[in-house]
Amino acid sequence: MVLRTAVRDINQALDDQITAETTPEQARDLIEAQVRTWISDQAGTGRYTLTAELESRLVYAVYNERFGLGSLQPLLEDPQIETIDVNGADQVWINYADGRKELAEPVADSDTQLVELIRRWGAYQGQTARDFSPAKPRLRLALPDGSRLTAMMTVTPRPVLSIRRHRMLDVDLDQLVEAGTLDIGLREFLRACVAARKDIVITGGMSAGKTTFARALAADFPPEERIVTVENEHELFLHTLPHRHADIVALEAREPNAEGIGGISVSDLVTDALRLNAKRIIVGEVLGPELVPMLVAMNTGGEGSLCTIHADSAREVFARMLILASSGGLTYPPGTLYRLAGMAVDFVVHLRHETFHHQGRPANVRYVSEVLEVLPPADTEEPATTPVYVPGPDGRAVPHTLPQCAADLEAIGFDPSYFGWEYQ
Repeated sequence: MVLRTAVRDINQALDDQITAETTPEQARDLIEAQVRTWISDQAGTGRYTLTAELESRLVYAVYNERFGLGSLQPLLEDPQIETIDVNGADQVWINYADGRKELAEPVADSDTQLVELIRRWGAYQGQTARDFSPAKPRLRLALPDGSRLTAMMTVTPRPVLSIRRHRMLDVDLDQLVEAGTLDIGLREFLRACVAARKDIVITGGMSAGKTTFARALAADFPPEERIVTVENEHELFLHTLPHRHADIVALEAREPNAEGIGGISVSDLVTDALRLNAKRIIVGEVLGPELVPMLVAMNTGGEGSLCTIHADSAREVFARMLILASSGGLTYPPGTLYRLAGMAVDFVVHLRHETFHHQGRPANVRYVSEVLEVLPPADTEEPATTPVYVPGPDGRAVPHTLPQCAADLEAIGFDPSYFGWEYQ
């Protein structure tokens, strides 16, 4: 708390010196000078032990308060942390990649100060400024490092904040093989699907790794292809990987202002994506009315596109589509929506996330459990499906049935021996 008080006092002294035009490099010089001034002022008071270490810590903390997430910034820089949950200023829960959960130090001196910090982050941390106030008590924000921040106030007894970190931004299918998410045969099958420009829907529950998997699939897109990503808040961050994607446009929805004006929805942006000459479109997460524009885009010009949908199994995705369409105000008859999905989607890849205990310690695992080929409806209203990969004894995907489009995959070089047998 003593350090936070010093950081607050130094920042107040900097308010007139650091403006919107000040670069981070210039700001660091100003911060270092103000910290030295503060240390000089404290000399002889006996309130602090003035050391070079204290000076370094103060510069780091003040800089983070201005350009990062304050006392949360060191947690964001820890590669082992997956989620941060703040239930009021003094209750901070940390979840680690190995399954551990620990209580951390407070992030603010009071709930009022916590709200002010969140308001500042909403204004400066994202691509577009987002309000956090009693009039708009919910905030969703993509942070510069790819983490996703969600905050609420007034609808809860105390302000709450959750951060979900994306630890694998620059990722490909080879790395997911190393992580145990899939095996080499499935990697080659999915690479063939991408090369053959098959449209893929990635499904899974919360924290199953859908966004990471979408990044890994996108890493196999030809680097010169024009890609447009569409998200409520940036999470894919493919536009920060120029060595993988040279021609990319990252679209982010915009919330309306307090008067309800100026909002731009994901649904609007999906329609715009085709007008931007996109060869492939990625919708980070389909949540409602953008479903039909995404399916239309896949069916009419965005071949080889990707999207993610929350679902508890691969087959559940079609029921989820109906729910998402109706919750988004769309009134398509089920048969019409199913026919569109059957014509637009080629494969559904389902991910699972499990936590278990090994040798007395918790552990997290994420893996592909199913791959369905999707076909137009036949005997029922729902799209026909072929179970290409099914859960094996340990739940992980194993080959089951050749897809009807097998010849397309073989034509672009897929080795049938990876599937376990020769194509007939």
